Amino acid sequence: MYDLSNKIAVVIGGNGGVGAATAAAFAEAGATVAVTWRRGERDEAGVAQLRDELEAQGYAAVEADVADTASLKRLRQSVEERFGRIDILVHASGFTKAIPHTDLDALDDEFIDRMFAVNWRGQFATMRELLPLLQASGDALSVFISSIAASNGVGSNIAYCAAKSGTETLVKSLARAFAPGIRVMGVSPGVIDTGFVPGRGADFNNKVAQSIPLKRVASAGDVAGAVLACATHLRYATGTTLVVDGGRLL
Repeated sequence: MYDLSNKIAVVIGGNGGVGAATAAAFAEAGATVAVTWRRGERDEAGVAQLRDELEAQGYAAVEADVADTASLKRLRQSVEERFGRIDILVHASGFTKAIPHTDLDALDDEFIDRMFAVNWRGQFATMRELLPLLQASGDALSVFISSIAASNGVGSNIAYCAAKSGTETLVKSLARAFAPGIRVMGVSPGVIDTGFVPGRGADFNNKVAQSIPLKRVASAGDVAGAVLACATHLRYATGTTLVVDGGRLL
C-alpha cells in the first residue's frame, strides 16, 4: 500500500515547510521526487540540504515560480525530458500576510492581485501546463494544499480566505473534468507550525492551540501524511478535500 517505488512525484513549492515534508514523505515511500523552488524563498544551499534529506534516486530540483507561466513551461520541458510523466503532483506553493479583517484599506488592488496570482491562478496554471504529463501517467493524482480558511473565513487575511475557497472549488471542477485518468484531491490544514505566516511564531501557536480540541497546531508532517494518504489509502476518492486541523473547525 505504501510502496511508491515506481511513481514520479513532483512537489511544487517543495522547499517550503509543507512542501519539503511532503517531498520527504514520498521519498521515504520509494517515489522518485522532483521539487520546485523559487529564488528568495530558500537559497540554493537550502535546496541542496533538502536534496540531502531525500533518499529517492533521481531526485531533481527545478527553479520555478507559479506566478510566472513561462517558468512553468520550462518546468514542464525539464520534467518531460527527465521523467516523461508525472504520477503525483502536489501544489504546495503559496504565500500570505497577516492583515486584520477589519482593515480593508490594507488589501489594496496590488496586494489582492498578487494573492490570487500565487494562491489560485498559479495553482491553476501549474495544472494547465503539467496536464499532459499527468495524462501520460494514466493513473495520476493531483493534490492541492488548501486551508480551513476556505470554510470558516478565519485566515491571515480576507483575500487569502477567498483564494483558498477558490482552490477547493478548483479541486471539484478538475476532479470531475479529468476522471478517471487523474484523481484530484485537496488537503485543508488549520494552523501549521512552519512560519508560513510572517510574524506568527511560538506565542501565536501556543495561544491558538488552546482553542483546538487536540490542543496543538499541526506540524508539516501532519499535512504531508494526509497528502501521502491521498496517494496510498484513498485511491477511491476524488474531488474531496481532507480537513487536517485537529478539530479546529468544530
